Amino acid sequence: MPDKKEKENQVIVINDKEYEVDKMSEEQVFLVNQVADLDRKIGSMKFNLDQIQGGRLFFMKKLEKALEEDEIVEEITAK
Repeated sequence: MPDKKEKENQVIVINDKEYEVDKMSEEQVFLVNQVADLDRKIGSMKFNLDQIQGGRLFFMKKLEKALEEDEIVEEITAK
């Protein structure tokens, strides 16, 4: 956790404008923290979505291959 001196020197950029955290009101700091937490959650959700989409693609390819193999067996046995 940042010590008091580090916190006083924190500068954040919003809409290309710099703001010093130690000069913000309690409400402004609260809102900054809320936005930062939501940004982290969005990043985490995007990461999870990428994993889920990759997993779906993997299983879809396996399903397509399994269905293809069944069609080949059916063609052979139908002859």
